[in-house]
Order: sequence, then structure tokens, then C-alpha cells
Amino acid sequence: MGHLNLPASKRNPRQWKLLDIISAIFFSLVLLFFLLVFTPLGDSMAASGRQALLLSTSDPSQRHRLVALVELGHHHNPIEACPADSVDHMPCEDPRRNSQLSRDMNFYRERHCPLPDEMPLCLIPPPLGYKIPVQWPESLHKIWHSNMPHNKIADRKGHQGWMKEQGPYFIFPGGGTMFPDGAAPYIEKLGQYIPISGGTLRTALDMGCGVASFGGSLLSEGILTLSFAPRDSHKAQIQFALERGVPAFVLMLGTRRLPFPAFAFDFIHCSRCLIPFTAYNATYFIEVDRLLRPGGYLVISGPPVQWAKQDKEWADLQAVARALCYELIAVDGNTVIWKKPDGDSCLPNQNEFGLQLCDESNDPSNAWYFKLRRCVTTTSSVSGKYAIGTIPKWPDRLIRGPSRALVMKNGIDLFEADTRRWARRVAYYKNTLNIKLGSPAIRNVMDMNAFFGGFAAALASDPVWVMNVIPARKPLTLDVIYDRGLIGVYHDWCEPFSTYPRTYDLIHVAGIESLIKLPGSSKSRCNLVDLMVEIDRMLRPKGTVVIRDSPEIIDRVAHIAHAVRWTATINDKEPESHGREKILVATKTFWQLTSASH
Repeated sequence: MGHLNLPASKRNPRQWKLLDIISAIFFSLVLLFFLLVFTPLGDSMAASGRQALLLSTSDPSQRHRLVALVELGHHHNPIEACPADSVDHMPCEDPRRNSQLSRDMNFYRERHCPLPDEMPLCLIPPPLGYKIPVQWPESLHKIWHSNMPHNKIADRKGHQGWMKEQGPYFIFPGGGTMFPDGAAPYIEKLGQYIPISGGTLRTALDMGCGVASFGGSLLSEGILTLSFAPRDSHKAQIQFALERGVPAFVLMLGTRRLPFPAFAFDFIHCSRCLIPFTAYNATYFIEVDRLLRPGGYLVISGPPVQWAKQDKEWADLQAVARALCYELIAVDGNTVIWKKPDGDSCLPNQNEFGLQLCDESNDPSNAWYFKLRRCVTTTSSVSGKYAIGTIPKWPDRLIRGPSRALVMKNGIDLFEADTRRWARRVAYYKNTLNIKLGSPAIRNVMDMNAFFGGFAAALASDPVWVMNVIPARKPLTLDVIYDRGLIGVYHDWCEPFSTYPRTYDLIHVAGIESLIKLPGSSKSRCNLVDLMVEIDRMLRPKGTVVIRDSPEIIDRVAHIAHAVRWTATINDKEPESHGREKILVATKTFWQLTSASH
């Protein structure tokens, strides 16, 4: 230690350097301590650390422990918020993940979900400045800009009438690329060729829908249109549609069947959807044919219909339609309208696309992660009456037992009992549980376990639309739902749903535990915590959740409800219902990230 007594002039440069380093480290540590303890930086770094922990996939065991604690009610704090840049996160349509996949047949734009242990266990926050959405029907024409401040479509498509920014709102004049003057005149033109009014047509599919002005305009005609588009360069187009209160779904026609049953839609529409219908031996046209009800209508506007420099594509499109015996109703400018034959295709043995009829082993309604088939679905492969003209017009078809219900034993009796049961239950929800069904507060509704669609049917007179979800491992009754004039999709609830955050006002589920169980087994495929975090992602702030199940399951659900920041009450079932059910009714609280989290 004697060197410390040397005069400063006698110290060598190496000694000076060592002392300087030690002093700098000491004073830096002191400064860092004061910054962490006495300034917002400490809160921000702590929040970042928690988020890094939540988003880490390196220790699945830690995630499993947290899930177990939440389910048992031993995790007393709410689940943490996700980072601020996750406000629009869709786990299965993540561009950062999917951009690394094959471009062939747009495979990379389809659903690709992370493994359960790779999923962040955190709650998606609303964007800064988020407001409770504009209520229906005003929302059809304007929404809050701050709820999805994405100006790309307004900047690029505003001149075509898609949408425009106006003060604190985005407004929707009702236009589209092929109908810049508005969807109403375009629909009026279509009405010259197809029965838009009168209830003959009820279920429609709009492919590559933009912001869904076409589907929104058809609502006044009694036609319920499910609009879809992928998450692509037109950022948030489906998010805008849902914020408007129009039925919509994130989806890509790529390598798999679309998640709908055979012969579901009365009317299929493409307005500049740019789907290459005749590519890959007309595989995409064949898929549209699988979905279109016999006697239904197909409308394609835009390329390649009488489009410059696309003569071959237009000729090929007409050739496929002829091979399938579609009746050409009209070619009006760049719009073509076909009618599908009522019976089996008259497909000849030889055709230029090599099209063949599917064999009897093909189940045309099997459509969950099912690869596209290059064969044509026959009507003889699906039992029952479902062609246009053989089913009742809307609204009579809502309550008539469809013949496709007969695939289940005593199917018609089950259908009628289910319809009566849900009429009683919905009346109880409104009158006793004071759920705001029928009011402007609720527009977008989801039934996560829909069976025959009885819950949605009981809401038919309310100003709502219902996404009826049929779990992919349960009986595939979605065709019955479409036959009665409602809409929905297949889905497996051990995966996230293909929608943006904050898109539903009310989410309903009867038998929530059955959604995570192996059929016929007590073993779980996934867990209730992840499922309820996903419900929270889909639900709007101040939105409502209704869950029915046994008292034991409802107790577990109540623990998780607290962890996802819902306020919940547990209620008795309606007096007329049998069994041991309890009903949990919860409201999602309107929380926002603190400034330190941004």
C-alpha cells in the first residue's frame, strides 16, 4: 500500500490509469443507483425486464408454473401487459414470423401459429388514445382514427372511396376499387341479374374485401356477408371492417381449403380480389365451387374480366366455368356473373384443365388445415337438400330444421330443442342478468362453441351479427348453421383465432372446458389460461364475456378472470335448464399502458 504515499509527480501512468478506471466505475454505479431509484427510468427498465421475461421462450417450465398458479388462484397480481408495439398482434398471422416461409401458392400468408410454449403470456394493450368504439349503425360510416391510426389505405385508396381521414375519424364513403362511386349503385346493377332482394340469397362470401363496404351495404338487403382478406400490404383492412361492425375474418386462399363447409354460400363475390382462379389447374376455382351452394351465384369484377392484356386469363376463366356447366348470366363491362348448376357438374371426361370429380372418400366439409384438392365436389357426396330453391327463403330458413341436421341421430329433434333452449337462455341473459344484448352497445358477437347456431338464432332480431365457431374436433355442424342463414368458421381453440385484437363486443361460450379437452377423454390438449388470454385479446375494452359450465370449472374460470383484469360475477342458470351449470358474466376493464411502458 506504500505506493499511495508517493507524491503525485512520482506516480507512473499505469497507476493513474488503474485509479481512474476504479473511480469511474464507482461513480457510474452511484449514478445508476440514483437513476433507477429516483427517476421513471427505473420503472421503464423494470417493465422492459418483465416483458422480456414474459416473451422469453427459453424456459417453458417457468411458463407452466405461472399458468398453474393463475388457474389455482395463487397468482394474486394481474398478468402483465404485452409491449406497446404489440397492440395489433395476431399470433398466427405474424409477418415477422411468416415472411421466412415459402411464397409458393401464398403459403406464407396463411395461418402459421407458434407452439404453445412460444406464445407470450401477456395481455395485449390498446393503442395510445384508444376510445370506446363508435356504436352501430353510425360505425358503418365512421370510426375513431385513434383506435387504429393506420393511414396507408386512406392515403392510397381514398380517391376510390375506400376511406378518408376527417378530423378525429376515418370515414367510409362506401366505395371500392371497382365501384369508386359507392357499393350501393354497384349492388343495384348486380340486382338486374341476380335476386339480391326477397330472401332468396342470404349467405355471401366476399373475397379480398378491402374494408368490407360491399358486405356492409348488402346488410340492408338482408344478405349476411362474411368478408375476408389476408394480412398483407393493405395494413389492417379486416381490422377496419370489424371496427365498422361488419362481419370479417383474416384469411388467405393459398394451399388449404378455406375453413367453411361444402355448399355454404348462396353468393360468392370477388371485386379485384386478384385470386388467380385458373392457376394450378384451376385449383382456386374448384375451391370456390366447393363453397358455392348449387343454384348459387358467382360474381367476379376486375381482372381478368375483359381486362387489357389479360385475354388468355379471361379465356381460361370462361373455359373453367364452361367445364363445370356454370350458366353465364351476364358480362357487364369488367363484371361477369355465373350461376352454378343445381345438380352434379356435367364435367366431361376430357377437359383442358384435367379436372376430375372427387371420389367417395373425399369429405368436402372437412376444412380445418386440409390441403386443397384438385377435384370437383359432387352434390351426391353431401346428403340433404341445400340447393337454392330447395331451402326456404330468409327468414323462414332460420327456424326450419335443415335436412343436413339429419347426419346426427334424431338431428331434427335436436335442432328444434336447441332452438327452444337458446330462446329461453337469451331471454334470461337480457331480463335477469342484464346483458346489453339488443342495445347499441353490442354489435360484434362470437359464439365459441356454436353447435347448431341456436344462440345466434335467438339474437336474429337484435342489431348484432354472430361469428359462429365450430370447434374442429367436435361434430362438424357448421353446414347446418349456413343452411339456416347464419355464418361461421371452423377453429381449434388450442390456437389463436384469425382476428385482430379488440374486435368483439361480446364473446359467449357454453362448455368452455370441452374446448381444450381431447374428445372422449379427460386429458387436456391446452390450458384455460391461454384460452382466456386469447379471449381477452379478441374482446374490446368494456366488452362482455359469458361463460357457462359446471360450478367447478366456473370457479377456475373466475380465478383466471381476475388475472386477466376482468370484473366478474357468478350467476345461477335459468330455472328451466337442467344440470349443474353456473354462468360467469364478466366485463373487460379499460386499462392502458403507463407512460413508462411506451
